[in-house]
Amino acid sequence: MQKVELLSPAGTLEKLKIAIDFGADAVYGGVSHFSLRIRSGKEFSMEEFKEGIEYAHARGKKVYATINGFPFNSQLSLLKKHILAMAELKPDAFIVATPGVLKLAHELAPQIPLHLSTQANVMNVLDAQVYYDMGAVRIITAREISLKDLKEIKKELPDLELEVFVHGSMCFAYSGRCLISTLQSGRVPNRGSCANDCRFPYEMYAANPETGTLFRLEEEEGVGTYIMNSKDLNLASHLKEILDSGSVDSIKIEGRTKTAYYAATTAKAYRMAIDDYYNGTVDVQKYQYELQSLQNRGYTDAYLISRPFEKHDTQSLDFTMQLGTHQVSGVVNEEGTHFLCKYKTFPHDELEIVAPLDSKIELVDNEIGETYERDGRLYMKFKQLLAQNSKIWESVHSGNVNPITLPTRFPSYTFFRIPANEEMDTYQKS
Repeated sequence: MQKVELLSPAGTLEKLKIAIDFGADAVYGGVSHFSLRIRSGKEFSMEEFKEGIEYAHARGKKVYATINGFPFNSQLSLLKKHILAMAELKPDAFIVATPGVLKLAHELAPQIPLHLSTQANVMNVLDAQVYYDMGAVRIITAREISLKDLKEIKKELPDLELEVFVHGSMCFAYSGRCLISTLQSGRVPNRGSCANDCRFPYEMYAANPETGTLFRLEEEEGVGTYIMNSKDLNLASHLKEILDSGSVDSIKIEGRTKTAYYAATTAKAYRMAIDDYYNGTVDVQKYQYELQSLQNRGYTDAYLISRPFEKHDTQSLDFTMQLGTHQVSGVVNEEGTHFLCKYKTFPHDELEIVAPLDSKIELVDNEIGETYERDGRLYMKFKQLLAQNSKIWESVHSGNVNPITLPTRFPSYTFFRIPANEEMDTYQKS
């Protein structure tokens, strides 16, 4: 049986490696303004993206290159050069959003498979057929599509691959078709530079044009002013229904601009969920334990399982971001030898270990620290914070860049976390 693909975001080379190490079958990312995430695109050079593709291919994984921006006429010559340059890196597919770019990519690089971006908002058989006839081998369906409609598309077009989002930020409008950011700050969502204006609090006013009087409307307590703030998508509890449909070839996680810990945790949670599904051992609580540890805007199962008019819990009206259940205290360097601090850490703090699945972590007890298991989870405690430069610290904080010696070797990019508490900032950037 062909397992469904797990597709994770790769905003940087480090996040690409982390997503693959923590369980992704494929990753997606891009270079330049033709990718719909300028912030993440700028963090990938062509050389780094090439290295990422080589890293993935060496492990039997795939990389899909995003060329899903909406180009202006003045940029078409640059777009052609970009498509040719990206094709030389040998990615496993291009993700494109418009019929014109799809046609151009097919002409310039016929050897590269083409995936149609969710920006095209495909929700029915007719549109799917058109893009399939134009050469798209996969369609990343609109977030607003239902599982019933996915089944209909698969029934009519069995050879067309279908990809669906299962986790991450939700757009207030049809995926990216929003001009609020353009209006307020000149940053165009379909050019990859959305300022997330829908996440801001807003005050409501009433104006009298006859007198020029402006009244501020008082809002009911508890209703909130984040009137356009969508909750985050989380379908880990519904993966069985999705895979039982037989209509989905790839499940996708949003979040190229999110943290490295997000890349690791989402990949790990959905990897467990997929593997458990095929093994007949589904344990929703296990996946949600991981996903609830992430900062989020509140979670919703959105529209794949339920139709939009049936949903009344998809907005977070009284806050824009909340802490998850845990805070990252540190991460292991790529060599696996040292701890890089991300939050204040003291000797004898109990740090939960978040490592790739099937990792072999030695249980030790030495002068540096100890690793141990409790209730099915692995933990570590430092006995002393010995820096690489031989200095011993009483504590380390996020501003301290000194690598701290670990009591044993860990897999690259293993994370350590502690339970979140009220002292931690309740509003942090994802």
